[in-house]
Amino acid sequence: MASMTSSSVSLILLVTLLLGSMMVASAGNFNQDFDLTWGDGRAKILNNGELLTLSLDQPSGSGFQSKNEYLFGKIDMQLKLVAGNSAGTVTAYYLSSKGSTWDEIDFEFLGNLSGDPYILHTNVFSQGKGNREQQFYLWFDPTADFHTYSILWNPQRIIFSVDGTPIREFKNLESSGVPFPKNQAMRIYSSLWNADDWATRGGLVKTDWTQAPFTASYRNFNANACVLSSGASSCGSNTPTSTSSSNAWLSEELDSASQGRLQWAQKNYMIYNYCTDTKRFPQGLPVECTTS
Repeated sequence: MASMTSSSVSLILLVTLLLGSMMVASAGNFNQDFDLTWGDGRAKILNNGELLTLSLDQPSGSGFQSKNEYLFGKIDMQLKLVAGNSAGTVTAYYLSSKGSTWDEIDFEFLGNLSGDPYILHTNVFSQGKGNREQQFYLWFDPTADFHTYSILWNPQRIIFSVDGTPIREFKNLESSGVPFPKNQAMRIYSSLWNADDWATRGGLVKTDWTQAPFTASYRNFNANACVLSSGASSCGSNTPTSTSSSNAWLSEELDSASQGRLQWAQKNYMIYNYCTDTKRFPQGLPVECTTS
């Protein structure tokens, strides 16, 4: 009996140590994790911090941002997008730093007419340079229920995933001269706004304000991430490495099964890829498009 008690104590200590070694695992209270930044009351935190909603009407949209700044992380958020005729609206959910040479990792959801699919727009900016757009249709109705949209950002790669299926990977190719976001801490931002000058069919379809207010909903935010505070990272250094299971995301890469799912998503649902747009880049495709 004494040995069992000793084993139990050892197990509790081990679990405590493992939990303590996790960078910052933040599971979703919007009151604790986010600030409502604009929209004059159109952004709301509900259900004791478990639900956040953004709304858009003709005078204004709305938005929020994370209290923390992150330098690498695995970020999950569940979204339910504007239902019905969402043409002209954009729901943006992204990581971004500040300044003229900012870094940014983007999900943007471009609304459409009722019955037509949303377009999921992705982009990566490094040192103020973007122009790395890939766009997808989704294999489900993103307005009918919540779905999980994830960003894995570690020193080697950025992976965009939808409900656990990777749809895009942007690798660190600094060795080939391609800047990679790794030195600037980023906050999480989200906004719902009117972009009917470009969002739907290049601006041909305008926002129908008779359908307002438009509402997008958020829940189950989770961040396993390195928080930067006063220049110091909770990871202990700005280029952390880790072998512990709790911090495995710091060196995570796509295994063969995930590679297969990525190829499935890109083959069946990608509708635009800057890496194949030779008309846009007549002098040659960007380096990362031609480097394996």
